[in-house]
Amino acid sequence: MEQQVTIEAPTTRKQVSGSESEPERVTAPSSDDERIAAFGRAIDALRREVEASLGEKDAQYIKRIAALSRGLEIAGRGLLQISFEPVGFGLGTAALWAHKSLELMEIGHLALHGAFDNLPETDRFHADRFAWKAPIDEASWRREHNLLHHQFTNIEGKDPDIDFGVLRLSARTPYQLVHALQPISNVVSFFFFGSALALHASGMLDIYLRSGEPDVLPDRKPETVKKAQRAFAKKFLRHYGKEYVLFPLLAGPFFPKVLLGNILSEVGRDAFAAAIIYCGHVGARDYPRGTEPKTRAHWYAMQAEGARDVEVPKPVSILMGALDRQIEHHLFPRLPPNRLREIAPRVRAICDAHGVRYKSDSWPKTLRSVFGQLRSLASGKAKPAAA
Repeated sequence: MEQQVTIEAPTTRKQVSGSESEPERVTAPSSDDERIAAFGRAIDALRREVEASLGEKDAQYIKRIAALSRGLEIAGRGLLQISFEPVGFGLGTAALWAHKSLELMEIGHLALHGAFDNLPETDRFHADRFAWKAPIDEASWRREHNLLHHQFTNIEGKDPDIDFGVLRLSARTPYQLVHALQPISNVVSFFFFGSALALHASGMLDIYLRSGEPDVLPDRKPETVKKAQRAFAKKFLRHYGKEYVLFPLLAGPFFPKVLLGNILSEVGRDAFAAAIIYCGHVGARDYPRGTEPKTRAHWYAMQAEGARDVEVPKPVSILMGALDRQIEHHLFPRLPPNRLREIAPRVRAICDAHGVRYKSDSWPKTLRSVFGQLRSLASGKAKPAAA
């Protein structure tokens, strides 16, 4: 069994791949070390308080969400199988979409972070055993997302999420002619976002679209490439084989109708996820190659300023898996989603009190800002996001 890797607050930066030479060290931005140190102490105090209170109510929360998700799946698949008119078909597709959104974000994303590992009677949500209802290989995701993205958020040359194949999400990503297609190419990615994440997290983009040092894979050795390809194909084909072959076949003569409903629920889930995930970092502060936090507190500040929140109603936040609370998630990646929503006002107050930028706005305004940034990134003239 592969050991789960989650990095929360490193005090030093170590090379992940031994093949890359270490760039010149750049001090993490800070105008007042004591101010940042006080910020770090406040964040640590909040962490200790919340972690000490985790327990039965959090376990019951995720069990209720999982039960709701399962009920939505049964209702959705059942309605798609038996409906003969547009209303039943629409309700079935919507229920299946909600199920898949909960499984991807409120349940799956946080489960693979280890958010439920230490809660009572939540073994099925343990990071090392959790089976994601998504086309993304779990072990590959834990390495790319938990280790690389969360440890080196928005740092040029270290965070693979700012160099997403043909998509340019930061001005620190070297410009290519294909980036001129943005933001049209970004919108297209919305409708295949699960597949895009699977290709990215498993290293397929490293293998087929990048030359030189890989962003996600540790190296380009044949055994590494074959292992990544097998992991990607196994999960990808199993997921879409079930959604696009098995369940439609079970419907017999209603194969086309069930297939259409499953496709629409997948595409809807992907577009919804992309619309919030793009908001989490695009346009937030990013950092030049070689940036390292001087202390744990500086790392906290970099995480807070390298992310941004959006303001949505609680039911929408639940469907998003608390990704509307991206700042809180990056400061506390192993907290359950209900706690991220709970502590958000306190995190904002701590940031305000210590001069750490806390960027948040409504979802529509943030999306408009993101698409404006993507249009800017379509040229080679966009400048890195600064403090």
